[in-house]
Amino acid sequence: MAEARTSTSTTTDGSPISNLAPDHLFSILLLLPFDSIVCFSMTCKKLRTLACSDALWESICRRDWGPTLVDALKSSYYREGEFPWMKIYNHVLHLDSVACHNLSETGGGEMVLPSPRASHSLNFVSDCLVLFGGGCEGGRHLDDTWVAYIGQDFRRRLRWQRVNSGSPSGRFGHTCVVIGDFLVLFGGINDHGNRQNDTWVGQVAGHETLGITLLWRLLDVDSIVPPARGAHAACCIDDRKMVVYGGIGLYGVRLGDTWVLELSENFCLGRWHEVVTQPSPPARSGHSLTCIGGSLAVLFGGRGLGYEVLNDVWLLDLSEGNGTWVELFYELSDIPDGVCLPRVGHSANLVLGGRLLIHGGEDSCRNRKNDFWVLDIKAIPSIRFQPIEGKSWKRLNSKGYKPNGRSFHRTCADHSGRYLYVYGGMVDGLIQPAESSGLRFDGELFLAELMLQL
Repeated sequence: MAEARTSTSTTTDGSPISNLAPDHLFSILLLLPFDSIVCFSMTCKKLRTLACSDALWESICRRDWGPTLVDALKSSYYREGEFPWMKIYNHVLHLDSVACHNLSETGGGEMVLPSPRASHSLNFVSDCLVLFGGGCEGGRHLDDTWVAYIGQDFRRRLRWQRVNSGSPSGRFGHTCVVIGDFLVLFGGINDHGNRQNDTWVGQVAGHETLGITLLWRLLDVDSIVPPARGAHAACCIDDRKMVVYGGIGLYGVRLGDTWVLELSENFCLGRWHEVVTQPSPPARSGHSLTCIGGSLAVLFGGRGLGYEVLNDVWLLDLSEGNGTWVELFYELSDIPDGVCLPRVGHSANLVLGGRLLIHGGEDSCRNRKNDFWVLDIKAIPSIRFQPIEGKSWKRLNSKGYKPNGRSFHRTCADHSGRYLYVYGGMVDGLIQPAESSGLRFDGELFLAELMLQL
């Protein structure tokens, strides 16, 4: 009996888990958080080989970041050999810096560039940047559309091309979101102060003789449409819908309503409906609304009914029924430099690692900012009824080119979420004798790159 027990003990190698098939261990590890997998890898050489494998960590990246970001990141990585997924995951998890690159320098060549502007739209679609409209000096609107091809060279000096193809009427304070290979534009304000509530669809195409073209067309929608507005926020959800919240309506009244646009498969028809639920965010303008995956979106900041600058965070969940808004509470005193957070006219984008990257904006004293913040929103669906921990907010260091503080600029991220393009906005300038303030419109384009040290 003693010999039998000794034999059994030897064949089990001291730990039952080491006898599990590798594919079973693989499935178990995919259920664990980062720290637990690292601890597991320290138990023995055999388990370390599996726990540190590129196959496992690519699957973990897909689990936490989504397949679109992972595939785009792979396509932008030029080195041959194995892709260092564990290293990348660790760098993203402990991200503390962005590197800024000025893309506005022309190198002395003659190039046609978009004019300075603010409250425009900027989108990354079909490997191109698309810029439309905005406001400029004298309170005038712009009605031009510009396209620049990027491809896989994200730091290249861009060659802008102005396209003329049935553009929407001039406006600023509109929203434009990417849905598939299409752009969907809504609302805005013209230089007469008129608010708009029309919806347009645009698509980028490449031609051998014509180069890059973009065709805009007015979307056919039912009679039920949102009230006219500008300075609202919008994002794409569920890969087929656009959600719009708030803004400034007729007579300068700030709005607090939520609308969803559902599009047909061919993008020829659309149907609007209002989401009415309580509680919901207070009315505001100049805020951000960002999809964080599926039917979830996060709203941050803006200017309220009393002209106060806000710093609240709300989660919109449209996965069931009519949808719900939930406020996510946090204490500014728990966040290092948290006093800098309240802002309006900022940008917020989902970036690599499932985080919200917030840039710029202005505070209640109209001090314009050039800082970068990240909000770790990966755990939001499971903590929606609990306060956000202070460590979920983090201010990033900015290296390289130093852009001016700005507000009402526009940003967009590439498909990998590693590169963020920033264009235009209102910046502080030297006060000239004929000017009433030191404000000016900016025409600068720069790139903010997440520093991963690959």
